[in-house]
Amino acid sequence: MISGFDYNVAFSRNFGWLGKAEMDQLRHKKVAIAGLGGVGGQYCEVLARLGVGHFHIADMDHFAVENFNRQAGAAMSTVGRRKSDVMRDRILDINPQAQIQVFDQGISQSNLDAFLQGVDLYVDGLDFFVLDLRIPLFDRLRELKIPAITVAPIGMGAASLVFTDKSMSFRDYFGLHTGKTLAERALLFLVGLSPTLIQQKYVADRSAVDLVAQRVPSTPMGVFLCGGVAGALAVKVLFDRGPLPLAPTSMHFDAYLGKLKKRTIWFGYRNPLQKLKLYIAKLFLKKTGDISLQERKDQDAA
Repeated sequence: MISGFDYNVAFSRNFGWLGKAEMDQLRHKKVAIAGLGGVGGQYCEVLARLGVGHFHIADMDHFAVENFNRQAGAAMSTVGRRKSDVMRDRILDINPQAQIQVFDQGISQSNLDAFLQGVDLYVDGLDFFVLDLRIPLFDRLRELKIPAITVAPIGMGAASLVFTDKSMSFRDYFGLHTGKTLAERALLFLVGLSPTLIQQKYVADRSAVDLVAQRVPSTPMGVFLCGGVAGALAVKVLFDRGPLPLAPTSMHFDAYLGKLKKRTIWFGYRNPLQKLKLYIAKLFLKKTGDISLQERKDQDAA
């Protein structure tokens, strides 16, 4: 027993929203989080404070000043430190009894099975532009019947999807494998995450979006909301608490607009309306000078 720490006391205020049996089970649940920057750091924070006892965490990056607007572990004291080390220490500072396996070189197809071994839930914190890796990752999750939660910070809101072996597959929902360039795959991902695109109503400066340079704006509000949404969905998944909005159904709450949108995109990326939105998005980005999808294939591939 670590002096001054008592698991039951530390997380006792969760009781009421969680039953005693559920709280006991959380000590033994194992959650995997890949990507510990924006949303990934918030997932660590929320799930650690919920009482989850086992973690697999992965990131090969280091904290930098440009992370300060949104990332849980980013501060002057952590600049230059590995994100995986910082978030491991952060979890242990909350729950010294937590068992954490760190993948400080990130994840790849070669270590997916080790990363997912014994895992009860995967929560996706990978950078928006890490698209190719997501395809084999989610394929493997489906094969292993490990549920996965994706919550994306969209503007000043959070958009969520849940994938299980009973849902539409990640591959069939997003269609990332059909994109010829990184920018095309990024658009497929964006339109899948936010089928309503309601956040476009309050973009202050569209020049901040540059898909080729792999740069999109973010807000702390969106990232913090993602942590809360992921935590709530994790409770439902881990304890089988009734119906879940499984893919192809998505939910998007926008705090700035005060709106909650729930959409079921039948046939996923093949849905005619999704194809229309993708086409409109391409035209918009060409018009604003952000990207010419055809003319910049060579640059994108490089």
